[in-house]
Amino acid sequence: MSRGSDHALTVLEFGAALDMVAGHAGSPAGARRVRALTPLMDHAAIDHALDQVDAIRRLMDEDGGFAPELVPELDAPLARLRVPGTAWSGPELRLAHTLLGASRRSRDTLRQPQRDSHIVASLTSIIDALIHAPQIERDLDRVVNEEGVVRDDASPALRKVRRELRGAEGDLVRMLERLMAKLETHHRVDDGSVSLRNGRYVIPVRREGRGAVGGIVHDTSASGATVFVEPPAAVEAGNRIRELEAEELREVHRVLLEVTDTIRPEREAMLGALGALTELDALAARARYARGHGGTRPGLALAGEGFAVHAGRHPLLLANDAVAVVPFDLVMEPGERTLLVSGPNTGGKTVLLKAMALLSLLVQSGIPAPVGPESRVPIFDRFFGDIGDEQSIAASLSTFSAHLRNLGEILREATAASLVLIDELGSGTDPVEGAALGGAILEELTRRGTFTIATTHLGALKELAQEVPGVVNASLQFDAVRLAPTYRLIKGIPGRSYGISIARRLALPESVLARAEQRVPKGERDVAALLEDLEARQEALVGRERDVALRAETVADRAERVSTRESDVKGKERELERSARQEARRLVLDARQEIERLIQQLREAGRDAGMQQLDATALEIRRAVEREAAAQAAAIAVLDGMQAAERDPGAALGEVVVGATVSVSSLGGKAGEVIRVRNGDATVMVGAMKISAPVAELRVVSRRKREPVEKAIPLIGDQPDVVVRTEVDLRGMRVMDVDDAILQAVDDAVRADLSAIRIIHGKGTGALRERVTMLLKTDRRVKTSRMGAWNEGGAGVTIVEIA
Repeated sequence: MSRGSDHALTVLEFGAALDMVAGHAGSPAGARRVRALTPLMDHAAIDHALDQVDAIRRLMDEDGGFAPELVPELDAPLARLRVPGTAWSGPELRLAHTLLGASRRSRDTLRQPQRDSHIVASLTSIIDALIHAPQIERDLDRVVNEEGVVRDDASPALRKVRRELRGAEGDLVRMLERLMAKLETHHRVDDGSVSLRNGRYVIPVRREGRGAVGGIVHDTSASGATVFVEPPAAVEAGNRIRELEAEELREVHRVLLEVTDTIRPEREAMLGALGALTELDALAARARYARGHGGTRPGLALAGEGFAVHAGRHPLLLANDAVAVVPFDLVMEPGERTLLVSGPNTGGKTVLLKAMALLSLLVQSGIPAPVGPESRVPIFDRFFGDIGDEQSIAASLSTFSAHLRNLGEILREATAASLVLIDELGSGTDPVEGAALGGAILEELTRRGTFTIATTHLGALKELAQEVPGVVNASLQFDAVRLAPTYRLIKGIPGRSYGISIARRLALPESVLARAEQRVPKGERDVAALLEDLEARQEALVGRERDVALRAETVADRAERVSTRESDVKGKERELERSARQEARRLVLDARQEIERLIQQLREAGRDAGMQQLDATALEIRRAVEREAAAQAAAIAVLDGMQAAERDPGAALGEVVVGATVSVSSLGGKAGEVIRVRNGDATVMVGAMKISAPVAELRVVSRRKREPVEKAIPLIGDQPDVVVRTEVDLRGMRVMDVDDAILQAVDDAVRADLSAIRIIHGKGTGALRERVTMLLKTDRRVKTSRMGAWNEGGAGVTIVEIA
């Protein structure tokens, strides 16, 4: 980016926003990676970065969750590994063991067969960089322990020298304890013991006993009354210990160098794994930030296409006090290039400037921003800002000169794809000249196509929207009664000054205020009155729109209730008609049986006379009965078809889009809200549960059908003695043993009035599935049976619908 962009990122406090996100990282390396993020300009690159954050967020929300592994600090040791002959220390080798273990576990977790391939697709490059080297991991664990100390068993020579060293130390300590016990009482130090001084074993002796003991003094106490002496008899043993220690150090160094040489060829792979683990931690930090601060993934728009920000909030203010932040809505059409915000001080104009820029900066850096899900955030190539008082005594720059320097740089470098932020345009000089200069700057930027947000107090600039196409006025609402800002953005209406009103509120003399009002030019007084009237009308219009929306919602609810009642009545009428026709068909069939019985009795009576006529008459009666039974059956089928059509929610209520209420067939028709639609799949929130399902399996239903998963239901009648299972697991059973289990499950489902049960038989050889299918086909209590859907267990499960 240019110097102007760097300056803008500084005044916009983009670094502070990244620090806030980095605080959610689990390791210093991940936090550094977040702080190093820079805005991307390529649409595809931004989409990919947001896809990766979405993937990590979904993995973290799954059962069991996903947490990135600890990222060890190995950058410097890995850089040193390029130099032949260098050896890592024991703690560094232990960090390498930590790296390999974390890489292996992360790779295994992300490559689990049950993982949804669509979720981890964007993480493929990261997963591929994770190293899998269990043998090196075991070798490192064999050499160094958890504290990074080389183990005794690292080599036979090390085990031998350490055994000798411990033996020599033990012998020397016992000898010194015997010498200390033989000291005269007045030479002995109370509670004294053998200790180490300068790497030599010594005993404490009173100063006056120094000559009696002899040897070498290695230290004295703080008071000087005690000296720490290595007796002559211990000198040779101490020398031997020092030799063994030197031998131990040489062997440890040899072992460390040998192990370091074995991992030296893996340096590039380990660097890749370290980078992958760091990236996973940084992605998790961005996902945690989004989850904790209401961050969503907005749509992306090019700078010239217009954009829409709904429920936008300033990221830094949101982190300080989420409750106090007032969200703003801003929609800019493609032809609208400049937003000129006016109004009193303390109204939040500068906050709006910075918030708009920070939202785009976060999204272009691959971080979900605190905006509503329907938002479309623009992509800018560079950011420019002239915000705040940049007066510099050292550089001999006044406030106005500093503004002009920034504005000159903006005019030189800003493009049609850039974002320009100008605070208090035209201030710092004569108002007339300031307004003229500010108007010319905005006109040039608007003509160039640069998207510009500027704030001003100058009334003359408010007229620019009527003179230059592409310039739009806006204001931040101000409560004229309380004389306090509301921080609500109003597009299309310029703000007015409340200077005299505030002065009157602060009890300035009325005579002074009256003269001040007389000094205001008549044109500006007329404009102020007009703006006041517009604000009142806007407020009234908003109130009316709110009332109309409430009434429309009430009417829609009433219409829906009426429609539901009408549907219920029609359903009951059809059910009564169906019952009547079933009864009629039953009576017709019973009559046919009775006729057949009478005919059979006549034949058995032997009345041959007229039998031919009897047979003809019986045949005609049979046909009439069959026609009547068939007619009733057809009518019943028509009624069943009408009921099935009513039960099918269909697409008449709308398409499967974000915010729609749908029924999920795999959950028995339970209704939930669509929170995301992508690549033919939808994420649905059903109560407290979030599931993914193909759009083809969803049907839009009325919002009233969406109910909490758990609700209080009055219980009438007797409670069942046992809880009926909706799922039967046959895995591990023999084919000959499944009949009783299936029949018992169907019996329980019928008694409990269940609509469906789930039989788990696994895939295996298919024998269990065949036996289950055969039994269900012959059971009249079973309406239908089918193989489970992809999210119900697939071919390993059979879904049974009870008649």
